[in-house]
Amino acid sequence: MHTWLNTLPKAELHLHLEGSLEPELLFALAERNKISLPWSDVDSLSRAYAFNNLQEFLDLYYQGADVLRTEQDFYDLTWAYLQKCQAQRVVHTEPFFDPQTHTDRGIPFEVVVNGIGQALKDGRGQLGIQSGLILSFLRHLSEEEAFKTLEQAMPYRDAFIAVGLDSSELGHPPSKFERVFAKARAEGLPAVCHAGEEGPPEYIRQALDLLKAKRIDHGVRAAEDPRLLQRLIDEQIPLTVCPLSNIKLRVFDDMAQHNILDLLEMGVKVTVNSDDPAYFGGYVTENFIALHDSLGMTREQAQRLARNSLESRLV
Repeated sequence: MHTWLNTLPKAELHLHLEGSLEPELLFALAERNKISLPWSDVDSLSRAYAFNNLQEFLDLYYQGADVLRTEQDFYDLTWAYLQKCQAQRVVHTEPFFDPQTHTDRGIPFEVVVNGIGQALKDGRGQLGIQSGLILSFLRHLSEEEAFKTLEQAMPYRDAFIAVGLDSSELGHPPSKFERVFAKARAEGLPAVCHAGEEGPPEYIRQALDLLKAKRIDHGVRAAEDPRLLQRLIDEQIPLTVCPLSNIKLRVFDDMAQHNILDLLEMGVKVTVNSDDPAYFGGYVTENFIALHDSLGMTREQAQRLARNSLESRLV
């Protein structure tokens, strides 16, 4: 079954490129760019990947991203992820990137987008992996900063397919960015939005009503609101669920408690994704395997989940 799950054609719709930075590559880029790290070796860094909540993860995530400095670094990061996709039969991917994580460090926007974009282009040509890049705003920063990032992005409008919203959810509702997303929509950019991971179901409703989100990233807390849940079913709004991430960040205490298959059987258009696989212990196949091993996912359910992902693409 594990081999079959790996060869099942699928799309990945919730992947942060910066979160695919494996410890080995992180150390290699640090050496290349002559950056001193607070960890002595790969093993000590790997041991630091124990989180009690989203913020603890984000603190390490941003620290790790500091090794990304040049177009080649962003190319290498993206290419390494695409090779994982090829090995796991991910035939289409729509990864996120966080430009503010890099521009706030003084890395020019074009360095980030050019490196990632060239790797995605090579992935289409050399690996046959279709893709579309999503620009994400950091919700813990201000609306003003998000507007600034959108303005920086416009000269590279053809490089990405949508805008998203990620980072610390609690205390940063989608409503904070309603005007930014309206501006992006006017530029022809659809929206996706992280909501209902740590934040309440109301954040999912705001993402749909205020940001006009086409997909909800995570969204598992929709189960707490029957009317919202029925809306997701009726409108077939995709949820890009990340099972291993949800366990690592204590959204659920144990995989056996995860609600993804319950949501699937209710008729919610759930999909399986890896989120930040370098930090959370697995790429898409490992997430499918976890559902099989802990929840008894059947072949038919796996096929539906994979089909949902392919049907939920923006491009």
